[in-house]
Amino acid sequence: MWTPDALRSETGTYSGVVWRVVEGQARISTMRITDSLLEQRILEEEIEKAKPRFPPGAEHLDPLLRTPFRYEPYDNGSRFRRAHQREGVFYGSEAVETAIAELAFYRLLFVAEAPGMVLPDRSLEFTAFSVNIQAQVLDLTRPPLNSAASQWTDLTDYRACQDLADVARSASVEAIRYQSVRDPNIRANLALLTWRIFTTPDPQILQTWHLFMRPCGVDAMREFPFLTLEFGKTAFGRDRRLESLFSGCD
Repeated sequence: MWTPDALRSETGTYSGVVWRVVEGQARISTMRITDSLLEQRILEEEIEKAKPRFPPGAEHLDPLLRTPFRYEPYDNGSRFRRAHQREGVFYGSEAVETAIAELAFYRLLFVAEAPGMVLPDRSLEFTAFSVNIQAQVLDLTRPPLNSAASQWTDLTDYRACQDLADVARSASVEAIRYQSVRDPNIRANLALLTWRIFTTPDPQILQTWHLFMRPCGVDAMREFPFLTLEFGKTAFGRDRRLESLFSGCD
């Protein structure tokens, strides 16, 4: 078990770009049920009042940057955040392709765990955005922490990662760099433990992506600059939760 002092001695300064993907339809959905821009603005303001408060001091940040620190995770938690833990985590990737791979996996997992679900007959639109950070980072892909790589990269059991994150917070670690288990090219993700490491208050680059849900995978397309990606059994077949989805796929 790592101690705060031991983790503190393994941190290093990190400066770079982090990518995250979000749904691109939130405001359009409220526009569909209102008769004017004024009505939509009033409705959005009322919806905002019903949501949890943003963390104090983060008011200057764009909502895309501060929202991950606003909500509690689901009952099962996430890789570096326990169920219902108040401290937030901003999950991002060093490459936009990695962020899309993470998104594609969880879309397929949703389909696999919803028997009888009818796949959408049109593409789903998402926005990928980048943000610059500078932080004290704990890198799980480098020695000595990579000696426990099997724990950090477990496909379904996040207990070791959650334990580590708790100690990291007490050691004032600001972010954790770790291997993506969804990216076929094995690139890195970052779990940002605080919003204070953003070097600018707004996203720097915005990209529009379309996801096409197929019976045996996901196709992703970026409009500009043009790029297509495919994810299916070869990318995610190791995860047993998708066995039913891929059972009839070559």
